[in-house]
Amino acid sequence: MSTATVAKPTAQQPGKGSRRFSLPVILLIIAGVLVLTSLARIISGADGITSTGQMSTALRLAVPIGLAGLGGLWAERAGVVNIGLEGMMILGTWFGAWAGYQWGPWTGVAFGIIGGALGAVLHAVATVTFNVNHIVSGVALNILALGTTRYLSKFTFEDAPQGSSKQSPPIDSLGTFDIPGLSSWLQTLNEKHWFLISDIAGLVGGLVTNLSPLTVVAVALVPATWWVLWRTAFGLRLRSCGENPVAAESLGVNVYKYKYLAVIISGGFAGLGGAFLSIVASNVYLDGQTAGRGYIGLAAMIFGNWMPGGLALGAGLFGYTDSLNLRGGTTNVHALILLLGMLLVVGAAYLLWRRRTVGGLITLVISAVMFLWYATTDEVPRQVVTAAPYVVTLLVLSLSAQRLRMPKADGLPYRKGQGK
Repeated sequence: MSTATVAKPTAQQPGKGSRRFSLPVILLIIAGVLVLTSLARIISGADGITSTGQMSTALRLAVPIGLAGLGGLWAERAGVVNIGLEGMMILGTWFGAWAGYQWGPWTGVAFGIIGGALGAVLHAVATVTFNVNHIVSGVALNILALGTTRYLSKFTFEDAPQGSSKQSPPIDSLGTFDIPGLSSWLQTLNEKHWFLISDIAGLVGGLVTNLSPLTVVAVALVPATWWVLWRTAFGLRLRSCGENPVAAESLGVNVYKYKYLAVIISGGFAGLGGAFLSIVASNVYLDGQTAGRGYIGLAAMIFGNWMPGGLALGAGLFGYTDSLNLRGGTTNVHALILLLGMLLVVGAAYLLWRRRTVGGLITLVISAVMFLWYATTDEVPRQVVTAAPYVVTLLVLSLSAQRLRMPKADGLPYRKGQGK
């Protein structure tokens, strides 16, 4: 079958007020956020919010979230909702650690991918073959993965040197590297604390400093996913299964095969994210290590409107808020309250310009509350820092909900031949 026989899915018409931003507008928005961030840093004196170390930590924490999100993207573009990403990540952490401490970290990475793919096979059998509700299957897989890994840990890690029933022995490091010359120059520029220039240096410096080889692989998977799904015949057929499987079947596409492949690839990505946690992020397996990152990865995918670029941006945002737990949390989050107040003022001005008076006034009131909170406190409670990634997840999803467009057949039951 030629690629020409499968028509591209018709895009859903945007709803009222849900315009798509052009690239220049997006770049202008990013520039504006950078300017406001630099202002917030200077006013608050919290230089850590744009430091190279903060950005490097944020990248490391964003990788497993982004890999889980990529897994969700593959599955849902083929029409299968993958709530089981958390369970697949859990399997990836355990399999990666189990193989990694015995045969080396790269073997652990391979086994982590296999572990996530095994969980994906169970989800695919349940949802594709037996038409089990996708949410029910995913939640069941998460529970099964958690119980299975805890049970296996008692027999594999408890008697191993430096291991226990809840922790694996240490795993050899994959190593890290900097970009010669560029990393140190950006670090020096960031330490000058100049307006905007030092902030951009910190942002870029975090992307070229203290890198793991697996981080580079993970980042490369984002454009690779875009190319495969949007520039190849395989990707076109796969996406047609998520838009209109009946029409795809009528044109000769084996819908079951593509759904199975998509879900298994999805599990491989999630398993790779789990292996990253146990091998790169902490060099041991820990019970509860994923800490809901599979769900946050799914949120990043939704925030990105089922597109790789938006997904990567969402993963970076969630990774940044997660990194606040590790570096200057209370001070940095206090500075971000000021930044949030500034962003809300800009948002209120935009709403009033669009003649949305009620929304604009409400936004102004909320921004005033943020400024008052910042002015009357020196630090925020530690609990606020811990909850920040999850609060940001809910906030971002609520604000972006009106602009989302999921694949038309995502989560819908499908039986072979049902269009006849």
